[in-house]
Amino acid sequence: MRWSQMHIPTLRETPADADAPSHRLLLRAGYVKQLMAGHYSLLPLAVRVRAKVMGIIREEMNAIGAQEFLLPTLHPAEVWQRSGRWTIMGEEMFRLKDRKGAQLALGMTHEEIFATLAADLSSYRQLPQIWYQFQTKFRDEPRPKAGLLRTREFTMKDAYSFDLASDGLDTAFERQRAAYLRIFARLGIPAIPVEASSGTMGGSTSTEFMCPAEVGEDLVVHCPACGYAANIEKATSRLSALEDASGAAELERFDTPGVRTIEDLATGFGAAAERQIKTLVYVLDERLTLVLLRGDHALAEQKLIDATGANAVRPARPEEIQAALGALPGSLGAVGVSSLPVLADEALRGRRAMFTGANVDGVHLRGVDVERDITVGQWAELREVAAGEPCVSCGAPLQVRKAIEVGHIFKLGYKYSEAFGLIVQDAAGAPVNLIMGSYGIGVERAMAAAIECHHDEKGITWPLSIAPFAVAVVIAQPKDAETAKAGEDVYRQLLAAGVEVIVDDRDERLGVKFADVELVGIPLRVTVGKRGLAEGVVELTSRATGETERVPVGEIAERVRKAVTSATELGATFVGGTMLGGRAFPAY
Repeated sequence: MRWSQMHIPTLRETPADADAPSHRLLLRAGYVKQLMAGHYSLLPLAVRVRAKVMGIIREEMNAIGAQEFLLPTLHPAEVWQRSGRWTIMGEEMFRLKDRKGAQLALGMTHEEIFATLAADLSSYRQLPQIWYQFQTKFRDEPRPKAGLLRTREFTMKDAYSFDLASDGLDTAFERQRAAYLRIFARLGIPAIPVEASSGTMGGSTSTEFMCPAEVGEDLVVHCPACGYAANIEKATSRLSALEDASGAAELERFDTPGVRTIEDLATGFGAAAERQIKTLVYVLDERLTLVLLRGDHALAEQKLIDATGANAVRPARPEEIQAALGALPGSLGAVGVSSLPVLADEALRGRRAMFTGANVDGVHLRGVDVERDITVGQWAELREVAAGEPCVSCGAPLQVRKAIEVGHIFKLGYKYSEAFGLIVQDAAGAPVNLIMGSYGIGVERAMAAAIECHHDEKGITWPLSIAPFAVAVVIAQPKDAETAKAGEDVYRQLLAAGVEVIVDDRDERLGVKFADVELVGIPLRVTVGKRGLAEGVVELTSRATGETERVPVGEIAERVRKAVTSATELGATFVGGTMLGGRAFPAY
């Protein structure tokens, strides 16, 4: 490939609306062009990287016996209604009607569609099955941002396993988990598996693969001592024991004018935050519900969703709260409330001598005994874990880190097989429901995550495994006939050696060429110039380290071939000095 003929529209200035490093660099280096919010055109360099990412994923999927499919992106509403997710998906699903008035959707994911195909399975002899595809997904993100990290249109590798029983699903899940670790190692992404919520996917066991990054929208709770790791939506921790006053305290009302917050009550009335009951009011599937936590704890909203199974969740509006309880936030409580369901966090179980609102503006209660004074309909762990709390496994202080979710695997169980009647005969001839798993990787998101991990002030530093080209041959003086010929000879030698190479044959200043190669992130650069040729050498430069060595012209092709082979082999095992698949959460 010749730089002079390839469309690589590099920019010298960073677009004003580009925030994440990967977003800035993909635009500046000529990889993508935005069409509208959340929709990007992938230009030739990006197409090459995307193909390599998909190639690595495909190799690892095929290695565990998965079969590749390609399913439609336009789905009839009926299949989503059958699973119950037509309503659950809400406004994130793009919906439309055809000319006959039939309701359709652009696919957000493909559990339902693969399930319709699995209806063709009839016998245990056909199992297990692992099916996968690379397909465009559509999600109407309310706030698409950070370039390819959060878009409305993206490519996903989604895979699905079908087994006769739970032990088969366990095996499939572990094989996918191991394959994902190999995939991310080969992609140069330091991702580790963490416990996660299943969310709208349903099922039980759920594992996310998280890449630490400052631009990450997820928070991962991690213990550096034992390796415990979980998404903050799922994470738990030990709680230090708190001693309450012995005996039953008298329930007492007292005036609290101007008190609106936990801190107001703590500073003005001696009610420490851990002795307060925080009362939140949520609307769960259109029903007003009280949610109780300790005053110094925050609600993990996903835990509330998981605990209740609610499809639609939102905080109640002030007017709804006042109409139901007679007071505004700041003076709310659940003492004596029987008309609304009450959910309480486990940290409140058995607590006495507590403080809470009296459901009268400017009035609170002290001496609250949770068991005696509040009718709790459901106990659940609802609180969000905070940094420094003791690890649930070993007691060491926990860390909370920002991260990018680059993969997610689920044990779906029987949710879809029951909805779609996926029944086969077992060895005894008895009918058995299939059990399913679901496994996804966002392709363009993986590209962006790799850049978040591999860039510097000059541009992208791609891992060789997914770089658009392994080497760029830069002709320093293209107008000099001998130099131009030598550059062409080196270019063709590298092609003959099986190296992916681009030759920069443009009539540009050498500094411009160097800057473009560094910005684009090509791992190796071979500079062919008059001065070096006079001594029979060319310069070989590593993009990652900046180190340059002089290599005889006749040896450059073999030298580059060996460097590429060596880097590919080593890069699959270590990324940034950290072996993937272990228990240590990588630093960033």
